[in-house]
Amino acid sequence: MGLVAAACRGGCARVLHTPSREGNETMTQPIETNLPGRPLMPGAVVAELAQAVSAKGPSYVPRTKHLDAGAPRYTNRLVLEPSPYLLQHAHNPVNWYPWGEEAFAAARRENKPVFLSIGYSTCHWCHVMEEESFEDEEIAAYLNQHYVCIKVDREERPDVDAVYMSAVQNLTGGGGWPMSVWLTADREPFFAGTYFPPRDGVRGVRRGFLTLVRELGETFKKDPAQVRQAAQALVKAVKDDMEGAADAAGSGVPEPKVIAATVGYLKNAFDPVYGGLRRAPKFPSNVPIRLLLRYHRRTGDERALHMALLTLEKMAAGGLYDQVGGGFHRYATDALWLVPHFEKMLYDNALLTVAYLEGFQQSGREDFARVAREVLDYVLGEMTSPEGGFYSATDADSPGPDGRREEGVFFVWSLDELEAVLGPEAEAFAQHYGITRQGNFEGANIPHVLVPNEATWGALAGARQKLYEARRLRPPPLRDEKILAAWNGLMLSAFAVGGRVLDEPRYVHAATRAADFLLRHMRKDGRMVRSYKEGRVQPRGFLEDQAFVAAGLLDLFEATADPRWLEASQGLAQATEEHFADLERGGWFTSAHDGEPLLARERPAYDGAEPSGTSVAIMNALRLYTFASDPAWKTVAEKGLASLQPRLVQSGLGLTEALLALDRHADKPREIVIVWPPGQRHTAQPLIDVVRRAFVPNRALVTAEAGPSLEALARWVPFVSGKEPEGGRATAYVCEEGRCELPVTDPARFAAQLQKVRPY
Repeated sequence: MGLVAAACRGGCARVLHTPSREGNETMTQPIETNLPGRPLMPGAVVAELAQAVSAKGPSYVPRTKHLDAGAPRYTNRLVLEPSPYLLQHAHNPVNWYPWGEEAFAAARRENKPVFLSIGYSTCHWCHVMEEESFEDEEIAAYLNQHYVCIKVDREERPDVDAVYMSAVQNLTGGGGWPMSVWLTADREPFFAGTYFPPRDGVRGVRRGFLTLVRELGETFKKDPAQVRQAAQALVKAVKDDMEGAADAAGSGVPEPKVIAATVGYLKNAFDPVYGGLRRAPKFPSNVPIRLLLRYHRRTGDERALHMALLTLEKMAAGGLYDQVGGGFHRYATDALWLVPHFEKMLYDNALLTVAYLEGFQQSGREDFARVAREVLDYVLGEMTSPEGGFYSATDADSPGPDGRREEGVFFVWSLDELEAVLGPEAEAFAQHYGITRQGNFEGANIPHVLVPNEATWGALAGARQKLYEARRLRPPPLRDEKILAAWNGLMLSAFAVGGRVLDEPRYVHAATRAADFLLRHMRKDGRMVRSYKEGRVQPRGFLEDQAFVAAGLLDLFEATADPRWLEASQGLAQATEEHFADLERGGWFTSAHDGEPLLARERPAYDGAEPSGTSVAIMNALRLYTFASDPAWKTVAEKGLASLQPRLVQSGLGLTEALLALDRHADKPREIVIVWPPGQRHTAQPLIDVVRRAFVPNRALVTAEAGPSLEALARWVPFVSGKEPEGGRATAYVCEEGRCELPVTDPARFAAQLQKVRPY
């Protein structure tokens, strides 16, 4: 069978795989098993699993093809877990364990390698590998006989995911999910990859998953020295990668020229026709819209503005955007933003909402405001829990007419379906949304806008509603109903900013409910936990959980001027310093000082589909410095920026969220106060309208009624002290570091003050 090479960028050893004695012969099933290839589980475990299945009630539909009269033939330990992803695998014939000492103790006791599979509930290729390999009884039997198998939900355990993703990237030069990693009982990886087809020849591969697990299992038994050598080299590469052995703190805060260098790279790679970068697939995060808007504001660079606005326009017009139900899909598989990967993630929709709101502020384009409203309404209608938190994601796959799960089938339309639902309105709808007889996706149509026109969009509102109601009759994609603190923090920001910018109380109310839920149910001992589902929490919270929720609370404070949100945000930021800070080099670790020890402790320094916790924590510190006038927060931010200096100088494109913080640091943020006489908030509305529509990203905003509440607020925000309505009229103050322009009551003069910009 030869060699399976571990092509490690860090110089890792190659692992020799000796021929399997079993070859391709059918394995003999051992007698008296309840999972293929395994002896019966202890009676207490079997009883616990049976009780867990029974407790799910008569409506429970096991996710497996192995059914006996509707009941699952197999059940493993994952049925005890709250994670929707782990529960998807609870009835595989594989003897899955959740991540934990029980599994590794079994590996040590039985002298077996560990097979670790990491994914998430809405991952299309995770579903494919499950159906092809983990539901296959022959493959499961071999795994159960020769391995201890562990499943991890990457969304619940980003720390575990980061360690073993580093191993995959070091071995293969790439990464993704499902992640497949072979470990020793000491949790050290010795081989890794992503998706593997089940058998030799499937999808054109020479070695399928079954061959690979046989070869690696044989190598583990027969040549432990080779395995040990490969593991040692790979562990070293992972530690160097994650702990920054060659990435010591820089000489200080980077100069703003790194922002210009990043924008220059984006200009060279920009797609002038469809927006985004000239590549496929296209991810929304590939073009940092908010950075381009800030760069234009500080420099007047019209091309940067054009790049941002064109990308916003084309994304909203394409199939990336759900034209019928609102919300953005994960990414586009093509260069036109037409054919998406159909899963919807909470974090994408949160981040894009804020980008569209800032695009609206900068350009005044009402279509951008409309898209933001539609996304927030989609989240309120389909992704909000009864308690007020936000669900994580919906799947790309759903059952088609023949019952088989297919990607995108929920979202696409034939022209016949369109005509049946819309009748005479179908022609106008088809013309606007590009619906044809031949289709644009596997014989069906993904609605997309050929020529954006807000008047036509408005005229088709009734048709869209009819299609939405018809679509609701289809079997929907799976919804991952776990509530993640970090992603809820991002959506909290989206609703708070949306409520303020769009002057929509419903959105502020949704943000307030979410904040109350997070602080009541997901804050423990001053820190955020990671996840919540049906009253159960995953107790470990990570850097991004603290940072993203703290940021959302700051945005909610700006929307409400309620000091409890500022107090809670500052408390989370202080807890972040106490439990996550890297005291030697500045910045922060992903996991807390008292978290589970892993092979390496990540110092996050990359902004991808989500911002890094580091970038958001830096911005939080800068915002708290402006609000609280406490230089300690400025020191925290500057140490964080200095810790990123080498990477920002080398490639700012990997840290565009950190560049937002650098833009703020290089500015003098505005301290904006709008104050009105008691009981006369309506008189302040013209001034509030000015600031909500103005693009002033580097600011600290307080809108409040004069009197005792404003005086009490000065405890948290010193710069509101002494701000009074002039002549009994609502008044706006614009200050920088305590030095204020003349107070104004006229909206036009207020707008002129806000338009002043300090160049780099």
